[in-house]
Amino acid sequence: MVDWIEGRITGKRHWSQALYSLQIEAPLESFQAGQYIKVALDVDGERVGRPYSLVNAPQEQPLEIYFNEIPEGPLTPKLSDLEIGDRLWISAKASGVFTMDNVVSRRHLWMLATGTALGVFLSMLKTAEPWERFERIILVHGARNTGELAYGETIAALQAQHEEALTFITALTRDSSETALQGRITHLLENGLLEEAAGAKINADDSHLMMCGNSEMIKDVRAWLEARGLHRHKRHEPGHYTTEQYH
Repeated sequence: MVDWIEGRITGKRHWSQALYSLQIEAPLESFQAGQYIKVALDVDGERVGRPYSLVNAPQEQPLEIYFNEIPEGPLTPKLSDLEIGDRLWISAKASGVFTMDNVVSRRHLWMLATGTALGVFLSMLKTAEPWERFERIILVHGARNTGELAYGETIAALQAQHEEALTFITALTRDSSETALQGRITHLLENGLLEEAAGAKINADDSHLMMCGNSEMIKDVRAWLEARGLHRHKRHEPGHYTTEQYH
């Protein structure tokens, strides 16, 4: 049973097409970067809620979620219609284990995201822990087109703060750009272009990977990693990758 608290919209951004972020003022209990909350609205007498990762770091206010509007969905079209001052419900506590607690310290941390999964990594990168534990962090964002490459200002600020420690790579599947790789993340691993762009190799000695987003991407990258002797991290069996699926 979810304990709900009321929140108020304090900010909204329509990034492009169906991509939105909402900033929410609410007395959420303390949480770890990487965790998610449930967000809900009352629709036709029923409280409809879905999980959303937080983009903000634990020390930041307001809360922020980043989502893709699904036209036929029961919740996201109504979320995208909200304006500043409107009310909604959020879970009183954040949940989830896709956090730095489930990451093994090695030289390089690879963060592979598709779509709105970028947000969960931004929450982590705004905290000190990843930078204290890893020599380099390679953030990879896969999207369909340039309009879906959101949070550019946030990423630029992180790059300015951490300089050579952060490498940011974008990959587009339906668009082209001089600053982005062309193709799916899995294909860019298979043909070596992702490692080439990063200037680093993925291997068992140096690498831990975090993957979040499209289930097909996660499945395919897992198979690629397993074929090279890298295994999923478990609490009692240190491994090389950690996953979270959005759909």
